Amino acid sequence: MEKSKTESQKIEYIVGTEKGLKDLLSETEVMLLLKGVVKAGAASAVITDAKDRVLWSNGNMQDDSPYIETGPVYLEGELVGRIKVYGEDRSKSYLKNLTGLLLDTINMIIHTNLKRMLTTEAHTTIVNQSYEELLETNRKLSLSEGQYRELAESLERKVQERTEELRRAHARMLQQEKMASVGQLAAGVAHEINNPLGFISSNINTLKRYIERFREMVDFYHALLSGGEIADKVRGLAQQKQKDLKIDFIVSDADELIKQSLDGAERVKKIVSDLKGFSHIDEGEEAVVDINTEIDRTLNVLSHEIPKGAEIIKDYHDLPGFVCNPALICQVFLNIILNALQARTGTLKLVISTDIRHNNIMIKFSDNGKGIPDNIKNRIFEPFYTTKDVGKGTGMGLTVAYEVITAYGGTIEVESQPGEGATFIILLPAKRL
Repeated sequence: MEKSKTESQKIEYIVGTEKGLKDLLSETEVMLLLKGVVKAGAASAVITDAKDRVLWSNGNMQDDSPYIETGPVYLEGELVGRIKVYGEDRSKSYLKNLTGLLLDTINMIIHTNLKRMLTTEAHTTIVNQSYEELLETNRKLSLSEGQYRELAESLERKVQERTEELRRAHARMLQQEKMASVGQLAAGVAHEINNPLGFISSNINTLKRYIERFREMVDFYHALLSGGEIADKVRGLAQQKQKDLKIDFIVSDADELIKQSLDGAERVKKIVSDLKGFSHIDEGEEAVVDINTEIDRTLNVLSHEIPKGAEIIKDYHDLPGFVCNPALICQVFLNIILNALQARTGTLKLVISTDIRHNNIMIKFSDNGKGIPDNIKNRIFEPFYTTKDVGKGTGMGLTVAYEVITAYGGTIEVESQPGEGATFIILLPAKRL
């Protein structure tokens, strides 16, 4: 019996961190028990900690009470407190039973609270663990979602970049095919014109020699007619015939006609040469070119497009030779000059200047057109972008210019104010030789 009671007074407690009686018992339930013990006949009832410090008490506690019954409280085999019941000596047996009953009740409450706390802590631990696992899972999902979103955005950017590259490549291909066709056409036209032009020039030179002989013969006749051996009647008839045929006028005008014909033939020859030079059909991929000469050549090819009264001002400076595909660089100048021609609102004024700036060849085209609005200034070099009406422009002229210039390591920019014209500034590295 004693052994069983001793075992019942010991409580094994293994849960969470170390706890005391204050953690396991509430004041409300303890005080109800202590008050019950006092009402049952005890003078006072006290619960202390292991160091005999009073935790709860009820009744008139007196250290000199004739009798005291003590019951120890254990947790995990360690003494954590004591139950003390005070009373009269005559009630010794009765107090002992009260103390046992109080100790058993306290132990039962502690066991119950321990189980509740163990269950609560276990549940809380599981819940917390599940919650942490859910948070970790959510974190991983969020991370994966962020990675997938970043990957999707990256793929979208790459698709846009590749699409833009394909558009530019397509534009370059179209331009190259166009330039090849123009070059072949120019070469064919030049060849077809050169052949008849050659024999026309040759024939006019031959005619010039013939006219000189006719003039010599006419002078000979004049000399004979002025002599006395010829009858006056014959002299008169010859002079009248000469007057009727306007021989004197024809002889004097023949030189001017021949001169004008030869000048015209030379002009046609120059146009053919410029057209052939503009296409550069006979040259390789790259050659050393004079930028000033190429601009003049482009202007000559566009002479039929330049309206009468237009003012073309050239401010050229000496430039080093530039290594490039001549046909492409001429195409750049052609597109920019055409843009100025199409942007004019009245009489065209185009200022073309060249110079060296910080080891760069600088080329400027300034027109007096309607200018470029700020909201589209950043888009004029985009492929297929045009402000012209449908069917009047492909939107590739300035794009091609941009592609060619940047391919040679240069830059092309535009400065413009609405209504005040536009200036295209090209910078090309001067040390490409």
